Amino acid sequence: MTTSVLVLGAGFGGLELSTRLSEEVGGEIEITLIDRADSFVFGFSKLDVMFGKRTPASVRLRYDDITTPHVRFRQETIAEIHPEARRVVTDLDRYDADVLVVALGADYDFAATPGLAESGNEFYTVAGAEALRDVIPTFKTGTAIVGVCGAPFKCPPAPSEAALLLDEHLRARGARNDVRIQVVMPFGAPIPPSPDTSAAILETFAERDIEFLPDHLVASLDAATKEAVLDDGRRLPYDLFLGIPVHRAPAVVEASGMTEGGWIPVDPRTLATRFPGVYAVGDVTSVGTPKAGMFAEGAARVVADQLIARIRGANELETAAEKAAFASIRRARWFGD
Repeated sequence: MTTSVLVLGAGFGGLELSTRLSEEVGGEIEITLIDRADSFVFGFSKLDVMFGKRTPASVRLRYDDITTPHVRFRQETIAEIHPEARRVVTDLDRYDADVLVVALGADYDFAATPGLAESGNEFYTVAGAEALRDVIPTFKTGTAIVGVCGAPFKCPPAPSEAALLLDEHLRARGARNDVRIQVVMPFGAPIPPSPDTSAAILETFAERDIEFLPDHLVASLDAATKEAVLDDGRRLPYDLFLGIPVHRAPAVVEASGMTEGGWIPVDPRTLATRFPGVYAVGDVTSVGTPKAGMFAEGAARVVADQLIARIRGANELETAAEKAAFASIRRARWFGD
């Protein structure tokens, strides 16, 4: 009987997994990929939208154009996940699978930061970046804060990059001398896993007069006084706030009973969950790697190797396990675990 693989989420992890399976064993298994959106957007392209370099339409890559043969893509909203039965219910259909892979990423919880929706801005969604595209050209004087509201969050370099691009934009307009730029980050360094990169960023911050405020989060925004309230109670006045919202697992994942401490726990060697035949990759997991596309793709390849080996036979399954173990060791070395 043909093995059916159901992949939830068409981000970096879901696309990598479905593509790899399609290329290697596409004619031997059934691959279904479900996502509520009709297109994929690279995270860095939202910065291009924010600074008016690209339009929202131009950064969207339609799934119909990028999914590979043997992958059945369905644009549907997932309503229920039943991991024990490997069953998924959407707004349009019901699916049962031999293998279920959850790659639904992280959602944004704007309400978790009081005042963010009313008196701040965010650039982690295309809509938020588009709104800022009209705001930034009018910003001429005062204080701009790039503030992280919760950890962990996607793409750790993004706040630093946003601050540097804002600096570049203001210099091009001749307005930089009238603006103070501050970056509020929950870590001691811009990119903790990479000390060399962090050192280079901090050096550039110093050269460009960008203030780095480490080891703090923005807890709320006071719309009346236009102040960002930090987790220690300190208040920072601002004229422009660029926020990174609190991240959380999608509500449908939380309702499934798969999460512990807010995210899905997995075996770091295999990405298997505690439910037989169910895996999770990418931002939705608590595996310990940064919530970034390259790590989601790496996790997807680990799962793909195991599934391909299962199709091809027991000898290759052992090889896949060895590859998974090696990937786990590389992750541990990267983070010093």
